[in-house]
Amino acid sequence: MRRLPIFASLLVLAAVGVMIRLGFWQLDRLHQKEALLTRYAQASGLSADVPFPRDARAAESVLYRHARIDCAAVRGVTVTAGHNAKGETGMANIADCTLAGGGQARVVIGWSRNPLPGQWQGGPVSGIIAPGPRLVADPPLAGLEANARPDPGDLPNNHLAYAVQWFLFALTALVIYVLAIRKRLRRA
Repeated sequence: MRRLPIFASLLVLAAVGVMIRLGFWQLDRLHQKEALLTRYAQASGLSADVPFPRDARAAESVLYRHARIDCAAVRGVTVTAGHNAKGETGMANIADCTLAGGGQARVVIGWSRNPLPGQWQGGPVSGIIAPGPRLVADPPLAGLEANARPDPGDLPNNHLAYAVQWFLFALTALVIYVLAIRKRLRRA
């Protein structure tokens, strides 16, 4: 016992303790994420409109709900990779809007195979609030096809895998430490 390195042993045990704590934290996050996904799934089944959120913090409570806005002016339309309602890959057209009552919103106006942005001048929009927050227009606008509906099932829930990973890191650190100590004791 006198030949065990005190500092190294304490360091390894502290690291293993932290890794185990991180594993349990990921298990807690797993349950939180499952509850959040359940709440989002329930929200996506509701049809009543809610006010469009003014910021990301306000969006948390209304994600996957229906909303209506009035886009008074379009500052620009950009395209990004996206999927249509059939699951085909193409370009999602996203308009940056100035709202009639003040504020701003991003609106996914529709989907196209064409990489050029669609032309849209603004106006009333109804759709589903997606993370960002952004409003996914339903029906699509500017003669575009429908985008894939925002689906809470698309949100990753990797917390169980991360928890297992942290527990395996802790076990690996312990095994390596034990092998190193055994080797050191054999030499002594």
